[in-house]
Amino acid sequence: MIHVLSARSSKRAEDAAVAELGVSLADLMERAGLLLAGEVSRRVPYGPVAVLAGKGNNGGDGWVAARALHAEGREVTVATPAAPDTLDGIAGEAARRALADGVPIEVVEGAMRSRMLIGFGCVIDAMFGTGFSGSLSEPYRSWARVANGSGAVIVAADVPSGVDADTGHADPEAIRAHVTVTFSAPKRGLLLYPGAGHAGDVLVADIGIPPRLLGGEGDVELWEPADYAEALPVHAPDVHKNSRGRVLVVGGSAAFPGAAVLAAMGAQRMGAGYVTLAVPASLATLVQAKLTSAVVYPLAEKPVGSLSGDALEQIKLIAPDYHAVVLGPGIGAEEGSGALVRGLAALEIPLVVDADALRAFEGDPAALRDRGSPTVVTPHPGELARLTGSTPAEVQADRLSYGARLVGENCVCILKGANTVISAAGRQLINVSGSAALAKAGTGDVLAGMIGSLLAQGLTAVDAGALAVYLHGRAGDRAADELTEHCVIAEDVPDHLPGAVAELLGYREMAGTLKVRPADEDDRAPRDSAVE
Repeated sequence: MIHVLSARSSKRAEDAAVAELGVSLADLMERAGLLLAGEVSRRVPYGPVAVLAGKGNNGGDGWVAARALHAEGREVTVATPAAPDTLDGIAGEAARRALADGVPIEVVEGAMRSRMLIGFGCVIDAMFGTGFSGSLSEPYRSWARVANGSGAVIVAADVPSGVDADTGHADPEAIRAHVTVTFSAPKRGLLLYPGAGHAGDVLVADIGIPPRLLGGEGDVELWEPADYAEALPVHAPDVHKNSRGRVLVVGGSAAFPGAAVLAAMGAQRMGAGYVTLAVPASLATLVQAKLTSAVVYPLAEKPVGSLSGDALEQIKLIAPDYHAVVLGPGIGAEEGSGALVRGLAALEIPLVVDADALRAFEGDPAALRDRGSPTVVTPHPGELARLTGSTPAEVQADRLSYGARLVGENCVCILKGANTVISAAGRQLINVSGSAALAKAGTGDVLAGMIGSLLAQGLTAVDAGALAVYLHGRAGDRAADELTEHCVIAEDVPDHLPGAVAELLGYREMAGTLKVRPADEDDRAPRDSAVE
C-alpha cells in the first residue's frame, strides 16, 4: 500500500526529508528535474523541447530539466514570465544556473501566441505543480491553451497546471498531459476526476524521500494488487456451504426484476456458500429460472409488483440465519418501501444498502452512520447528493470530502464512479481499476452482491468494500478486453470475475508491484513506475 499525498502532506514529506536526512530542497529539486528530463529523453528522444516554467519551485524543476537536456545536446527553450535574475529562492538559483550553462530563454510577460510553440516536439509543463488551486489566470491560461493546441507531447511536472492537487478540480484550460511525472508519491488530483483525465500516464519518480516519510494517518491509500490479494478470504479445507458465508439479497420489483438476480450472481461468484433471493412472489419463478443454484424466497407484494409492508415480518424471520444482507437492488421507490427498508436496517446484521434503499435515509443519514453492525452504503454521486443535501456537481467537485460524510464507526461509504472512493472511519482509499465499460445498468447490483458476499465471509466492512470494488473493476477490464468496452453488459462482470480473482491469487506469494527505484544523479535513465 502506498499513500496518495495532498499538497500539504507532500510539502510535509519534503520538509521531513530535509530535517532528517541532511538534504536540501535544492537537492530534491535537482533530482526531480533530472528525472523529468530522463522521461522526456525516453518518450521524445528527438526534436526541440519547450519548457514552460512558472515562478515557483515547480518552475525550478523545469529549469533543472532544461539544463540537463541542453547538456545532452537537445535544443531547449525555456519560456518564463520573469527574467531569471528576478526570481527568488531555489527556483531562481536553478534558473540562473541554467542561464549560465547557455540554456536559451524567452521572457513572455503576457499572453502566449500559438506561433511560439510551433515546431516543438515536446513541451514540459512546469508552471504550478501542487501549488495550483482555483482558476488559471493570465498569462498562464493562454500558456496552457497554446500548449494543449500545439500537437507536442506534453510532460507535466508533478501535477498538470490547472489541476488542483487535492480535489482533482480542473480549470477548463488546464494542461492535458500525455504523461505526468509526479515526485515521490501520487497526488490526489491525479487519481480524482476530472484531474485524472488531464494527467495521462502517471509515473511516480523517486527523488530520495524514504517511504516512511511519504504519508501517514489521514492520507489517502492506494492499494497494490498484493494488498488486495492479502484481503482475499481463505477457507479451511473442511469448510461447508453454511460456514462459507450465507447472503440474503432483498430486492426486485416488477419494474426491475433483474437487479436482485445480478446481485445474487455477484454474491455467488465472489465465493459465498449459500445465497438466497427474497423477492416479490410474482417474480419467484422468473428469478429461479435465472439462478438455479440460489434459493428463492417469495415475499408479500403490492398489486404493482413491489414489496409490501407485510414482507418486513417475513424477512425478519429469516434474516438472523444469514451472515449479511444486501438490501435494495431493484426494490423500487414505491410509497411505503422506505418503512420496509428502515425496519430491516434496524436489525443487527451486516448490511449492504444499495440503490433505491438509500432513498429511505434521505434527511436522516445518521440512521446509517450509527448502525451497530457492519454497514456498507454504495451511492453514486446523485444518491449521495440527496443523502447529504447537496448537488451531484458539488459531490463530484470534492469526492473525498463528500465520501466521508456518511462514514460512521461501523459504516463504510463506497462513492461509485470513475476511480471509486472508499471511505471508512479515519481512512480513505481510491480504486483505480475499471473503465467506462462498467457504466452500464446493473453493474452496481453486481458490486452490491460482491460486497455482501465478502462481508458474509468475515471481512471487515472496509476490506469487503475495497476488495469488491477492485475485483469488480478488474472483471470489467477483462470483459472489455474480450468484448470491447462498448459491448460489455452487467452479466459479463460476474462471468469475468474468476479471471480477476485468479490474478490476485498469483500475488499471494509476491511483494508489491509499484516499483519506485531510487534516484541516481549519475544515471539519467528514467526512474519511474506506472500507476495502473
